[in-house]
Amino acid sequence: MKRSYQNPVIPGFYPDPSVCRVGKDYYLAASSFEYFPGVPLFHSRDLVHWRKIGHALTRKSQLDLTFCPPSKGIWAPTLRYHNGTFYMITTVMDYHGICRKFLVHTDDIYGEWSEPVWIDQPGIDPSLLFDDDGKVYLTSNGAPTPADPKGIYQAEIDVKTGKIGPSRFIWGGISGKYPEGPHLYKINGYYYLLIAEGGCQYGHMQTAARSKSPWGPFESCPHNPFLSNRDCDHRNIIQGIGHFDLIDDGEGNYFGVCLGYRISEQYFYHLGRETFLVPMTFDADGWPVALPDGKVTLQMEGEFSMPEDAPVPAEPFSYDKIALDW
Repeated sequence: MKRSYQNPVIPGFYPDPSVCRVGKDYYLAASSFEYFPGVPLFHSRDLVHWRKIGHALTRKSQLDLTFCPPSKGIWAPTLRYHNGTFYMITTVMDYHGICRKFLVHTDDIYGEWSEPVWIDQPGIDPSLLFDDDGKVYLTSNGAPTPADPKGIYQAEIDVKTGKIGPSRFIWGGISGKYPEGPHLYKINGYYYLLIAEGGCQYGHMQTAARSKSPWGPFESCPHNPFLSNRDCDHRNIIQGIGHFDLIDDGEGNYFGVCLGYRISEQYFYHLGRETFLVPMTFDADGWPVALPDGKVTLQMEGEFSMPEDAPVPAEPFSYDKIALDW
């Protein structure tokens, strides 16, 4: 059924959204940077109405932010579900600008998460694909050395130990500027690689490539970027669209969550980067298309197979308990 909804679906400072589906339930994680607890988690039944349910990193043994300056800390988590287990993989950037990747897991997303499993690979924005043959792929922008080309790299990973195989360059994007936020998906026999490019400012955009092999070669989408608000006029206050994660509803309908910000006077934005929802489809040639025209607006319409969930009521104020939203 077609119905309209209002963007952003999660207003305020919730950048780099990543989403997974378990049956009829959707779960979403976002970046938390220098704030503790780390990696806020949300639940929804319709992708529009979201309720905060907790955090993935709640102990100092998982996340030590001592001396962490503003804009460092946790960057771009990816949330995935496989065989009864939730996995969250991310990067922590320390005071000296050194980044380290790690993952945690749980079988109860409302409960405690494991201690970190550390991963020896440079770069940021790690993502996971659990393939049909049991292999797991770690995709990020982690070039093995500074001399290697900028772009997206991939390695096989053992999610229990964090050990990885050789990192291979798989795609450089279309612009050469800040290729990041990669996610790899397997859909209808193709491996689709979706990445953010251009930096998280007014040139931000989302691009796609695909291959019959997870190692490539990857063919660029002929209508890249398939999603961007960089050419919108002043009537669309949403800018900086990118860091996109694709999700299906199990009934053939696709959506994407992404970050963006709402500008005010003179192109300032004071609410930070928020979470937006985008209806998606695939064209006759199998390429991703953001509906209706590759742009994100405040009011949008999508084809939903699930009924509209009731808006989540605000948690009553109490002097004895700090609400999750705070």
